[in-house]
Amino acid sequence: MRIIAFASAALLLSATAVAAAPASVTVTIGPELQAKATKELGQRDVDGLAKDLQKSVEVQLTRTGAYAGDQIVLQLTDAKPNRPTFKQLSDRPGLSYESFGIGGARIEGHAIAPDGHVIPLSYSYYEPDIRWARHSGTWADAEWTIDRFAHELGRGQVVASR
Repeated sequence: MRIIAFASAALLLSATAVAAAPASVTVTIGPELQAKATKELGQRDVDGLAKDLQKSVEVQLTRTGAYAGDQIVLQLTDAKPNRPTFKQLSDRPGLSYESFGIGGARIEGHAIAPDGHVIPLSYSYYEPDIRWARHSGTWADAEWTIDRFAHELGRGQVVASR
């Protein structure tokens, strides 16, 4: 009897998992940030932020089940480092990694529900206080922005600009 109950519970769970497929997430880099990456920041760094955004959102949405079955289309439209990037250090030999400033990022996009309903998504955060930048890495504020956006989205919230 226990085997039948266990088998039916497993079947029920697998049917629920199939019905609630996780959201698919697509991330691109905005044209202004792409130009900034090529000219100033370095393509590798900006590509890494875009991959972090995609991974963070996928992990949160899979973990919570929010936006299940939706298609999430995001664009990293701006990013500002806290410390000089590798490309900036290479381009300006007198620049030091000890230099620091306020950073952050801006994310735009939308969620498309299976029925075609579109929900706009937008989030930006730039640290207003330089005192925290001294103790952080190159992309600390941008990474914080990405993680916070993913967290809020994972809670099923329609994220509005800040």
